[in-house]
Amino acid sequence: MKPTSLERVGQWLIVLILTMLCLSILYPFLYMLAISLNTGADAAKGGVYLWPRSFTWFNYQVVLGNEVIRNAYKITIARTVLGTFGGLAVTLMAAYGLSYKLLPFRNSILTYILITMLFNGGLIPFYIQLYKLGLTNTFLVYIIPSLFSVWNMFVMQKFIQGIPEAMIESAELDGAGPFRILLQIIVPLSKPMLAALGLFTAVGHWNDWFAGAFYVTNQQLIPVQTFLQQLLTAQDLSSVLSSNENQEVLREQSMSNITLMSIKMATVMISALPILAVYPFLQKYFVKGVLIGSVKG
Repeated sequence: MKPTSLERVGQWLIVLILTMLCLSILYPFLYMLAISLNTGADAAKGGVYLWPRSFTWFNYQVVLGNEVIRNAYKITIARTVLGTFGGLAVTLMAAYGLSYKLLPFRNSILTYILITMLFNGGLIPFYIQLYKLGLTNTFLVYIIPSLFSVWNMFVMQKFIQGIPEAMIESAELDGAGPFRILLQIIVPLSKPMLAALGLFTAVGHWNDWFAGAFYVTNQQLIPVQTFLQQLLTAQDLSSVLSSNENQEVLREQSMSNITLMSIKMATVMISALPILAVYPFLQKYFVKGVLIGSVKG
Protein backbone atom coordinates (compact mmCIF):
# COMPACT_ATOMS: atom_id res chain seq x y z
CA MET A 1 0.00 0.00 0.00
CA LYS A 2 1.32 3.42 -0.94
CA PRO A 3 2.21 5.52 2.12
CA THR A 4 0.27 8.69 2.68
CA SER A 5 1.85 12.13 2.76
CA LEU A 6 1.61 12.20 6.55
CA GLU A 7 3.37 8.83 6.81
CA ARG A 8 6.19 10.01 4.51
CA VAL A 9 6.62 13.14 6.61
CA GLY A 10 6.76 10.98 9.73
CA GLN A 11 9.41 8.72 8.17
CA TRP A 12 11.57 11.67 7.16
CA LEU A 13 11.17 13.13 10.64
CA ILE A 14 12.34 9.85 12.19
CA VAL A 15 15.35 9.75 9.84
CA LEU A 16 16.21 13.36 10.73
CA ILE A 17 16.00 12.71 14.46
CA LEU A 18 18.12 9.55 14.23
CA THR A 19 20.69 11.36 12.07
CA MET A 20 20.96 14.16 14.61
CA LEU A 21 21.38 11.63 17.43
CA CYS A 22 24.15 9.86 15.49
CA LEU A 23 25.94 13.16 14.85
CA SER A 24 25.64 14.13 18.52
CA ILE A 25 27.35 10.84 19.44
CA LEU A 26 29.98 11.07 16.69
CA TYR A 27 31.00 14.69 17.25
CA PRO A 28 32.67 14.23 20.69
CA PHE A 29 34.74 11.39 19.24
CA LEU A 30 35.85 13.53 16.28
CA TYR A 31 36.64 16.42 18.63
CA MET A 32 38.86 14.26 20.83
CA LEU A 33 40.59 12.85 17.75
CA ALA A 34 41.28 16.36 16.42
CA ILE A 35 42.71 17.52 19.75
CA SER A 36 44.89 14.42 20.06
CA LEU A 37 46.36 15.03 16.59
CA ASN A 38 46.96 18.74 17.22
CA THR A 39 49.89 20.34 19.01
CA GLY A 40 48.85 21.04 22.57
CA ALA A 41 49.87 24.70 22.63
CA ASP A 42 47.93 25.44 19.45
CA ALA A 43 44.84 23.52 20.64
CA ALA A 44 44.87 25.53 23.87
CA LYS A 45 44.13 28.66 21.82
CA GLY A 46 40.75 27.19 20.85
CA GLY A 47 39.11 26.81 17.47
CA VAL A 48 39.96 23.11 16.95
CA TYR A 49 36.69 21.25 16.51
CA LEU A 50 36.62 18.64 13.74
CA TRP A 51 40.15 18.42 12.31
CA PRO A 52 43.63 19.31 13.60
CA ARG A 53 44.92 22.77 12.75
CA SER A 54 48.55 21.98 13.54
CA PHE A 55 48.95 18.25 12.84
CA THR A 56 51.34 16.17 14.96
CA TRP A 57 51.85 12.61 16.18
CA PHE A 58 53.77 13.88 19.19
CA ASN A 59 50.96 13.34 21.71
CA TYR A 60 50.77 9.68 20.73
CA GLN A 61 54.55 9.37 20.90
CA VAL A 62 54.47 10.62 24.47
CA VAL A 63 51.62 8.34 25.53
CA LEU A 64 52.91 5.21 23.79
CA GLY A 65 56.37 5.93 25.09
CA ASN A 66 55.09 5.56 28.62
CA GLU A 67 55.94 2.20 30.17
CA VAL A 68 52.93 2.27 32.50
CA ILE A 69 50.35 2.50 29.72
CA ARG A 70 52.07 -0.16 27.62
CA ASN A 71 51.97 -2.49 30.60
CA ALA A 72 48.37 -1.44 31.27
CA TYR A 73 47.46 -2.56 27.77
CA LYS A 74 48.96 -5.97 28.45
CA ILE A 75 46.98 -6.26 31.68
CA THR A 76 43.75 -5.21 29.94
CA ILE A 77 44.21 -7.64 27.05
CA ALA A 78 45.14 -10.51 29.39
CA ARG A 79 42.19 -9.92 31.73
CA THR A 80 39.78 -9.55 28.81
CA VAL A 81 40.85 -12.82 27.18
CA LEU A 82 41.14 -14.89 30.36
CA GLY A 83 38.12 -13.33 32.03
CA THR A 84 35.90 -13.83 29.00
CA PHE A 85 36.76 -17.48 28.36
CA GLY A 86 36.77 -18.30 32.07
CA GLY A 87 33.45 -16.57 32.62
CA LEU A 88 31.84 -18.36 29.69
CA ALA A 89 33.08 -21.73 30.90
CA VAL A 90 31.76 -21.23 34.44
CA THR A 91 28.47 -19.75 33.24
CA LEU A 92 27.90 -22.55 30.73
CA MET A 93 28.59 -25.34 33.21
CA ALA A 94 26.44 -23.75 35.91
CA ALA A 95 23.56 -23.16 33.50
CA TYR A 96 23.87 -26.67 32.09
CA GLY A 97 23.73 -28.26 35.53
CA LEU A 98 20.81 -26.15 36.73
CA SER A 99 18.84 -26.80 33.53
CA TYR A 100 18.17 -30.38 34.67
CA LYS A 101 14.71 -30.39 36.25
CA LEU A 102 15.49 -33.51 38.32
CA LEU A 103 18.53 -31.92 39.98
CA PRO A 104 18.16 -32.25 43.78
CA PHE A 105 17.37 -28.94 45.52
CA ARG A 106 17.31 -27.23 42.13
CA ASN A 107 14.70 -24.63 43.06
CA SER A 108 16.45 -23.83 46.35
CA ILE A 109 19.77 -23.33 44.54
CA LEU A 110 18.17 -21.08 41.93
CA THR A 111 16.47 -19.02 44.65
CA TYR A 112 19.75 -18.63 46.53
CA ILE A 113 21.54 -17.54 43.35
CA LEU A 114 18.76 -15.09 42.52
CA ILE A 115 19.07 -13.48 45.97
CA THR A 116 22.76 -12.80 45.34
CA MET A 117 21.79 -10.90 42.18
CA LEU A 118 19.17 -8.78 43.93
CA PHE A 119 21.11 -8.05 47.14
CA ASN A 120 24.79 -7.72 48.02
CA GLY A 121 26.80 -6.92 51.10
CA GLY A 122 28.25 -3.67 49.79
CA LEU A 123 31.66 -2.45 48.75
CA ILE A 124 33.44 -2.64 52.12
CA PRO A 125 32.48 -6.26 52.92
CA PHE A 126 33.40 -7.21 49.36
CA TYR A 127 36.81 -5.56 49.73
CA ILE A 128 37.39 -7.33 53.05
CA GLN A 129 36.50 -10.63 51.42
CA LEU A 130 38.96 -10.02 48.59
CA TYR A 131 41.64 -9.04 51.11
CA LYS A 132 41.10 -12.15 53.22
CA LEU A 133 41.33 -14.30 50.10
CA GLY A 134 44.60 -12.65 49.12
CA LEU A 135 43.24 -11.30 45.85
CA THR A 136 43.86 -7.60 46.42
CA ASN A 137 46.82 -6.17 44.55
CA THR A 138 47.05 -9.25 42.33
CA PHE A 139 46.10 -9.94 38.72
CA LEU A 140 43.55 -12.55 39.82
CA VAL A 141 41.36 -9.84 41.34
CA TYR A 142 40.29 -9.04 37.76
CA ILE A 143 39.46 -12.66 36.93
CA ILE A 144 38.07 -14.67 39.86
CA PRO A 145 35.36 -12.30 41.19
CA SER A 146 33.90 -11.88 37.71
CA LEU A 147 33.93 -15.53 36.64
CA PHE A 148 30.27 -16.04 37.51
CA SER A 149 27.47 -13.73 36.40
CA VAL A 150 23.99 -14.54 37.72
CA TRP A 151 22.29 -12.70 34.87
CA ASN A 152 24.33 -14.49 32.20
CA MET A 153 23.69 -17.81 33.91
CA PHE A 154 19.91 -17.33 33.87
CA VAL A 155 19.96 -16.28 30.21
CA MET A 156 22.12 -19.28 29.32
CA GLN A 157 19.91 -21.62 31.37
CA LYS A 158 16.76 -20.47 29.59
CA PHE A 159 18.44 -21.04 26.25
CA ILE A 160 19.56 -24.56 27.17
CA GLN A 161 16.07 -25.40 28.42
CA GLY A 162 14.77 -24.40 24.99
CA ILE A 163 16.84 -27.11 23.29
CA PRO A 164 14.56 -30.08 22.40
CA GLU A 165 14.75 -32.71 25.13
CA ALA A 166 14.51 -35.43 22.50
CA MET A 167 18.04 -34.65 21.32
CA ILE A 168 19.45 -35.03 24.82
CA GLU A 169 17.41 -38.16 25.56
CA SER A 170 18.55 -39.81 22.33
CA ALA A 171 22.16 -39.04 23.20
CA GLU A 172 21.66 -40.55 26.65
CA LEU A 173 20.17 -43.69 25.10
CA ASP A 174 23.29 -43.97 22.94
CA GLY A 175 25.41 -43.96 26.10
CA ALA A 176 26.54 -40.33 26.10
CA GLY A 177 27.41 -38.90 29.51
CA PRO A 178 26.75 -35.36 30.75
CA PHE A 179 30.10 -33.96 29.58
CA ARG A 180 29.77 -35.52 26.14
CA ILE A 181 26.27 -34.08 25.80
CA LEU A 182 27.59 -30.70 26.89
CA LEU A 183 30.46 -30.68 24.39
CA GLN A 184 28.76 -32.31 21.41
CA ILE A 185 25.19 -31.03 21.68
CA ILE A 186 24.83 -28.06 24.02
CA VAL A 187 27.94 -26.12 22.99
CA PRO A 188 27.41 -26.33 19.18
CA LEU A 189 23.77 -25.29 19.51
CA SER A 190 24.64 -22.49 21.95
CA LYS A 191 27.25 -20.74 19.82
CA PRO A 192 25.12 -17.62 19.08
CA MET A 193 24.26 -17.20 22.76
CA LEU A 194 27.84 -17.86 23.84
CA ALA A 195 29.05 -15.27 21.32
CA ALA A 196 26.62 -12.66 22.65
CA LEU A 197 27.43 -13.30 26.31
CA GLY A 198 31.14 -13.46 25.49
CA LEU A 199 31.03 -10.07 23.81
CA PHE A 200 29.14 -8.51 26.71
CA THR A 201 31.69 -9.97 29.12
CA ALA A 202 34.67 -8.85 27.02
CA VAL A 203 33.37 -5.28 26.74
CA GLY A 204 32.80 -5.24 30.49
CA HIS A 205 36.37 -6.34 31.18
CA TRP A 206 37.82 -3.87 28.67
CA ASN A 207 35.93 -0.88 30.04
CA ASP A 208 36.33 -1.69 33.74
CA TRP A 209 38.41 0.84 35.67
CA PHE A 210 36.84 0.31 39.09
CA ALA A 211 38.73 -2.85 40.09
CA GLY A 212 42.11 -1.37 39.22
CA ALA A 213 41.35 1.84 41.10
CA PHE A 214 40.10 0.28 44.35
CA TYR A 215 41.62 -3.18 44.61
CA VAL A 216 45.10 -2.60 43.18
CA THR A 217 47.84 -0.22 44.32
CA ASN A 218 50.69 -1.55 42.18
CA GLN A 219 50.96 0.62 39.05
CA GLN A 220 52.31 -2.39 37.16
CA LEU A 221 48.95 -4.15 37.60
CA ILE A 222 46.49 -1.42 36.64
CA PRO A 223 44.47 -1.81 33.40
CA VAL A 224 44.44 0.87 30.74
CA GLN A 225 41.04 2.26 31.78
CA THR A 226 42.29 2.82 35.33
CA PHE A 227 45.34 4.60 33.95
CA LEU A 228 43.02 6.76 31.89
CA GLN A 229 40.91 7.56 34.96
CA GLN A 230 44.04 8.57 36.87
CA LEU A 231 45.19 10.71 33.97
CA LEU A 232 41.84 12.47 33.61
CA THR A 233 42.02 13.53 37.26
CA ALA A 234 45.71 14.49 37.13
CA GLN A 235 46.80 18.11 37.53
CA ASP A 236 50.13 17.84 35.74
CA LEU A 237 52.02 15.69 33.26
CA SER A 238 54.36 14.04 35.75
CA SER A 239 52.38 10.78 35.70
CA VAL A 240 52.78 10.55 31.93
CA LEU A 241 56.24 11.95 31.32
CA SER A 242 58.11 9.86 33.84
CA SER A 243 59.61 7.09 31.72
CA ASN A 244 63.04 7.25 30.14
CA GLU A 245 61.62 6.76 26.66
CA ASN A 246 59.37 9.75 27.16
CA GLN A 247 62.36 11.83 28.20
CA GLU A 248 64.11 10.88 24.95
CA VAL A 249 61.08 11.98 22.98
CA LEU A 250 60.89 15.25 24.88
CA ARG A 251 64.49 16.07 23.97
CA GLU A 252 63.43 16.10 20.31
CA GLN A 253 60.38 18.29 20.84
CA SER A 254 59.68 21.39 22.86
CA MET A 255 57.72 20.89 26.07
CA SER A 256 55.44 23.72 24.95
CA ASN A 257 54.11 21.51 22.13
CA ILE A 258 52.04 19.44 24.52
CA THR A 259 49.47 20.13 27.20
CA LEU A 260 47.68 17.97 29.74
CA MET A 261 44.52 18.13 27.61
CA SER A 262 46.25 16.92 24.44
CA ILE A 263 47.79 13.99 26.33
CA LYS A 264 44.42 13.13 27.85
CA MET A 265 42.75 13.08 24.44
CA ALA A 266 45.47 10.87 22.97
CA THR A 267 45.11 8.44 25.87
CA VAL A 268 41.33 8.35 25.45
CA MET A 269 41.69 7.54 21.76
CA ILE A 270 44.25 4.82 22.38
CA SER A 271 42.05 3.15 24.99
CA ALA A 272 38.83 3.43 22.95
CA LEU A 273 39.95 2.64 19.39
CA PRO A 274 40.51 -1.14 19.81
CA ILE A 275 36.99 -1.83 21.07
CA LEU A 276 35.49 0.62 18.57
CA ALA A 277 37.31 -1.13 15.73
CA VAL A 278 36.11 -4.59 16.76
CA TYR A 279 32.55 -3.81 17.82
CA PRO A 280 31.00 -3.09 14.36
CA PHE A 281 32.12 -6.48 13.06
CA LEU A 282 30.71 -8.33 16.07
CA GLN A 283 27.52 -6.37 16.60
CA LYS A 284 25.45 -8.94 14.70
CA TYR A 285 26.28 -11.51 17.39
CA PHE A 286 24.91 -9.18 20.05
CA VAL A 287 21.63 -8.79 18.18
CA LYS A 288 21.35 -12.46 17.23
CA GLY A 289 22.19 -13.76 20.69
CA VAL A 290 19.83 -11.39 22.49
CA LEU A 291 17.04 -12.19 20.01
CA ILE A 292 17.50 -15.93 20.48
CA GLY A 293 17.56 -15.53 24.25
CA SER A 294 14.34 -13.51 24.23
CA VAL A 295 12.57 -16.06 22.01
CA LYS A 296 13.78 -19.07 23.99
CA GLY A 297 12.99 -17.36 27.31
